Amino acid sequence: MKRRFVPNVFKSTSWESFQFAGCEIKITETTDCYGAYVWPSAMVLCYYLEHCQREIIDKNVIEIGSGTGLVSIVASILGSNVTATDLPHLLDNLKYNISQNTKSRSKYLPQVRELKWGIDLDKTFPRSMYHYDYVMAADVVYSHPYLNELLMTFDHLCQDDTIILWTMKFRLDEDNTFVQRFQHIFDTVIIYDLPSLQIKLYKATRKKQGLERKHES
Repeated sequence: MKRRFVPNVFKSTSWESFQFAGCEIKITETTDCYGAYVWPSAMVLCYYLEHCQREIIDKNVIEIGSGTGLVSIVASILGSNVTATDLPHLLDNLKYNISQNTKSRSKYLPQVRELKWGIDLDKTFPRSMYHYDYVMAADVVYSHPYLNELLMTFDHLCQDDTIILWTMKFRLDEDNTFVQRFQHIFDTVIIYDLPSLQIKLYKATRKKQGLERKHES
C-alpha cells in the first residue's frame, strides 16, 4: 500500500500517488476537508479488493462517502461497474480523480452521483431500479451527527444478496456504539483486524428483517 506525496512546488496541483491494481493512481486532495483526503482505511479496503478481484469483476458496486475516489477507482480498474457518491461540494474533485485514473483502464465507465445520507433515497436510488452487488465504504463514521442517516443509507442500498465491505478506524467510544447498531441490522464478520492502525474491515449482509421492516413492524 504505497503512497507518495507530490507537493505543489513541482505541480500546479498537489497530489498523492498510490500503487494498486498494477497501476499508479494519482489523487488530488486537500487537508482542509475530511472528505477530500485519503485516509488509511481507504488504503486497507483497496488492498483487500486487490486480493479478491475475482469476486468483484462485473459486479455492480456503489461506494458511499467516496471522498477522493480511491476505492472507487481501484474497484473500477479491477473490473467492477462502479457508482461513486458523496456530497455536492466534493463531486468536482471526485469526478476529476475518477476520470483521470480510469481512462483506458476500466471495463465500465464509472458514474459519479450526489448522495445525501438518509435524504430522498426512494427517489434518488429507488430499489426497483438499482441493484448493487456490493456497497463499499471507508472511514465514513467520523465526527459527524448523521450516523442515523448513514445506517438508513446502508440499509436502503442493500438487498438480500448485497454485500457490504466497510473499513473503519476506531477513534471514539461512539464508534463502538455505531458498530453495535450496525450489527443489529447486518450479519457481520471481521475480515481484517489491524490493531496498530485501529482499523477493521467488515463484511456484512442484511439480516432478513432490515431496518425499514423493523420500523414497519
